[in-house]
Amino acid sequence: MSISIPIRRRRVLLLAAVSSPLAWAHHGWSSFDQERPIYLEGAVVTSKWQNPHAELLIETPPSLALPSDLKQRPLPAQSAGIDGPALLAKTVLPTRKDRRWELELAPLTRMAAWQVAEIKAGDRIAAVGFTMKDEKGDAVMRVEYLFFAGKVYGLRSSPA
Repeated sequence: MSISIPIRRRRVLLLAAVSSPLAWAHHGWSSFDQERPIYLEGAVVTSKWQNPHAELLIETPPSLALPSDLKQRPLPAQSAGIDGPALLAKTVLPTRKDRRWELELAPLTRMAAWQVAEIKAGDRIAAVGFTMKDEKGDAVMRVEYLFFAGKVYGLRSSPA
């Protein structure tokens, strides 16, 4: 006895089988520890200017340090709802020693609204954001504030 599955149903099953590992590989924002912001800076190794969000791979310098002016840096007005100055005040360096970090930025529509020029390999950036709780897993940061080309962008908000 053979089982007949309609063509449309087979396509749905195939799509689910193919796309599921991709969905499992991506994590939601809730996986990030929003109580402990970290600071990273470095040179962009690779850039993926794509949705669901732009991604950068950066290499940090061997002696990463918090900038002395970080707590006083001006922030976009629309980020006042998340109390940006308090976030910068409690920002620390990561404890893990990875030199390469994946930075998850905002969706391209928000990057365009902020008028962020496409960031390319070789560019230097700095960022404040969140990594996984207890810094477990991959060296990934969800960027809250991006410092690039003399400007600061609040990536979890839209420009005013």
